[in-house]
Amino acid sequence: MVNHQLVEAIKDEIIKQLELVPVGVSNRHVHLSQADFETLFGQGKTLTHLKDLKQPGQYAAKETVILEGPKGKLQKVRILGPLRKTTQIELSIADSFVLGIKIPVRESGNLKGSAPIKLIGPEGSVSLEEGAIAAYRHIHMPKVQAESQGYTDGQIVSVAFEGIRSVTFNNVMLRVSDKYALEMHLDVEEANAAGIVNGDLLKILR
Repeated sequence: MVNHQLVEAIKDEIIKQLELVPVGVSNRHVHLSQADFETLFGQGKTLTHLKDLKQPGQYAAKETVILEGPKGKLQKVRILGPLRKTTQIELSIADSFVLGIKIPVRESGNLKGSAPIKLIGPEGSVSLEEGAIAAYRHIHMPKVQAESQGYTDGQIVSVAFEGIRSVTFNNVMLRVSDKYALEMHLDVEEANAAGIVNGDLLKILR
């Protein structure tokens, strides 16, 4: 009988030794503050868990919102939980064209001067002066792995994909924490351009 836990453990160790990183392809999504969630969905409401994400404690919620800009709307944009201190909307560049806004490429949480946007929920709406970004490509890395391989939080690396549309992604930020699982996040445009899908393995370049 196959010991699946042992197989996964061996696979994870091989990935670490070869300095490979699995990819999570990120579609447009929203992180909400408690106050904005209650405005959109009503006081006393809570997020409904839909499915777990790879990062510990992170999940996709059942709830969605409408995003509105000067030129158009995006329907049924997924909320990710848990709730945060500040509302943040992560979009692709193509999404920004639909909405008619100009989004900067930013690290998560760096929202000063980012694009304004309106969120519409079943119970109300929120108009933000800033909050919409395109996510800076990044790798979540466990602290113990980073220390053993000589990586540091905030370090910029390059990552290679050897598919039929082989490509090297430069300017990839390492985000190191003992709360993270190993995973590289690309937005859907970056992934589609190279034919990358969830779970593909890319190599970190020294």
